[in-house]
Parts: sequence; C-alpha cells; structure tokens
Amino acid sequence: MHQSDLIFEKLREMILTLALRPGEQLSERTLEAQLDGSRTPIRAALMRLENEDLVQRDTRGWRVTPIDTGELTLLSEYREAIEVTGVRAACERATDQDVAAVIVRLDRVRDICNAIEPAEQWRDQWHRAGTDFHIELARLSGNPFIVKSIERVMTRLARVRWLEVSTPARREQSWQEHKAIVTLIQARRADDAAQAASRHIRDTHDRLLRSLREDRQYLRAQGLAVDDTLR
Repeated sequence: MHQSDLIFEKLREMILTLALRPGEQLSERTLEAQLDGSRTPIRAALMRLENEDLVQRDTRGWRVTPIDTGELTLLSEYREAIEVTGVRAACERATDQDVAAVIVRLDRVRDICNAIEPAEQWRDQWHRAGTDFHIELARLSGNPFIVKSIERVMTRLARVRWLEVSTPARREQSWQEHKAIVTLIQARRADDAAQAASRHIRDTHDRLLRSLREDRQYLRAQGLAVDDTLR
C-alpha cells in the first residue's frame, strides 16, 4: 500500500472514531509530524476525504466536517429507500444458508457484548457489529449497487451511531430490531420485513436526533461541532 493510501486510511479512521473531532481545524504541517508523512501524500489524503465529505476547506485551511443534523435527516430518507428495497430483494434472492449465517453472527455479537466490560469496549464492538449487520443485509439482496450505497451511508453515519447504543437498554433495543428484520427475511415475509426495516431506520433516526438535542451542550463542550442546515 502506498504512503498516501496509508495516510488516507489512518486519517479516515481518526475522523470516524472521533479521534479527530467534528469541526476540528487541521494543519497539514501538524499532520505531517503526527503521521510521519510528507506534504504531498497528506494533501492527497485530505482531498480524498473531501470527496467523502469527511473534511472541508475553509478560509483557514482544512477542518473536519461538523456533524449536521440536517444531513442526518436526508441520509435517513435515502437509506430507507435503498435499504427497504434491499430487504425485499433479500426475501427473494438470499439463500437459507446466508440468512442463517447473519442470524448466527447477530446472536454471537450480542453474547460477546453482554460479557464485555467496561462499557466503552462493548460500545465499540456493537458499533462495528451494527454497521456490519446493515451491510450484510444489503449483501443478501444480491445487488452490488445496494451494497455500495449502504456502505457509503453507514460511513457517513459512523460518527453519530454510537449514540444509538450509549446504554445497555438501547443496545438491546437495537438488537431486537435487527433480529426482527432478519427473522422476517428468513420467513420470506417481504412486506413485513420491509415494514420492520423502515420502522427501524426511522426510529433510529429519531433516537439519534433526540440524543443530539439532549446532549448538544455536552457534545459542544467536548469540542464536537454540531450544525443544523435543514430547517
């Protein structure tokens, strides 16, 4: 892997895990020292991240794109259209073995997280598992365009989805909703599976916005920029 690719992957991980905070100003010189890279691959990585809307340029240079509640609403609408279509396709195309494998992984992750302490560790584990679950659902559709779309959406949501599982009760609710969707796919109940997926996406969106509203002052105190461009 080339140095520019390594720097891109590292910066991307730092943004998605909030090691680099939303709204944080980025200095190319500081990044050079931090990532042991030269100016050219640093700038190339930042331009690639700009294409993913994870960083943006302003009059002072580069900064991490703030969390935008308006964008979250638009992403939820887009995600619902794509993912519900994928769930319907999965009911028709997915093999029994592939659906059963998703259920096994879902149950295994729940057992692992229930056994993990401290909370920060199970939250990280569940966050990754939740992202993987939705991508696996997309793969069950047999449509690579749906898979690619869901991968991009989940990347854009990665910085806020930890709020969905900030407590054990929320984690359990998320698991129950995931289990219901894939169980209905296993039963080939396309209409019910589509409704469950739609309801899950809308409820998740409502929970995220509610958490952002409730925690806005705390998040800003921690240096996380939260905007609202959709009124």
